[in-house]
Amino acid sequence: MSTIALVTGGNRGLGLATATALARTGATVIIAGRDSDAVATAAHGLLEQGLVAEALTMDVASPESVRAGAEAITDRHGRLDILVNNAGILPEATAIGDHEFVHIGAFARTFETNVIGVATVTENFLPLLRRSDAGRIVNVSSTMGSLSDQSDESSPYYTSVLPAYQASKAAVNSMTIGLSKKLAGTKLKVTSVCPGWVQTDLAPGNREQAPTSADEAARIVVAAATLSEHGASGTFISSTGPVPW
Repeated sequence: MSTIALVTGGNRGLGLATATALARTGATVIIAGRDSDAVATAAHGLLEQGLVAEALTMDVASPESVRAGAEAITDRHGRLDILVNNAGILPEATAIGDHEFVHIGAFARTFETNVIGVATVTENFLPLLRRSDAGRIVNVSSTMGSLSDQSDESSPYYTSVLPAYQASKAAVNSMTIGLSKKLAGTKLKVTSVCPGWVQTDLAPGNREQAPTSADEAARIVVAAATLSEHGASGTFISSTGPVPW
């Protein structure tokens, strides 16, 4: 019986690399995104490689869309084994308008997708994950969301001040901890992962300056998505090991 995996924001960048890597493990991968044409094209690309993929038009910022997506997966498969909460935005990097510290409009948009979106998707798909023999939830976070790292003067990210994005990832990390407590005693496990500075459209500045390719970054996401039954739940990890909260 094939593993059923859902990747939000799966039609490009890290999401597509993750979807491809999971499909190569033999999983049936559902590529979710807001643009129906984009997710269909991405799924078709995997099918052309001999992999198993499906498209799902779903906007994580729309509760109605997420509920419809969960209903669609229920009808198609009746369960979900892997949920990768990958969809995320960084609008403050290009926000226009005067502000002292934070662009409020960008802050609201960031939390709508990066935080409320993760919560909405997780809440709606948990019933399907509970039907899995070994459900795994991966929350794509960032070391920039680490409170320890933000206050560490030796960190390469110390001078980066992106309050909306950093706060959104800190909130995602908090949800990971809370969800791990909620799921204690079950077969479900949840992990926050930092894929690093990845060569995607999300990367601030010139994407070519980012040191990590999407394919390389996907490895840590897949590692968390395929965590063994003995692996710890409620952790925050990167390719180099644990990340301080």
